[in-house]
Amino acid sequence: MPDLAELKSMIEAALPGAEVEVLDEDGGGQHLLAVVAAPQFAGLSRIDQHRLVKAAVKPRFDDGTVHALSVRTSVPG
Repeated sequence: MPDLAELKSMIEAALPGAEVEVLDEDGGGQHLLAVVAAPQFAGLSRIDQHRLVKAAVKPRFDDGTVHALSVRTSVPG
């Protein structure tokens, strides 16, 4: 099962100043949701915002720890 705190830390490290919440939507670690508000998203398309988040946790996709991650992004303020 993915370590939600680790995923949160990985996103926060990639996007300093971001507000991050990682949730286990199905209770079994198969379907995760990352809710991220980051100043770095200003001026970016939604797709590019999601790419930044997914790039932050790419090592966990690559090693098979994470299989599915939904992303909800916003710019703070």
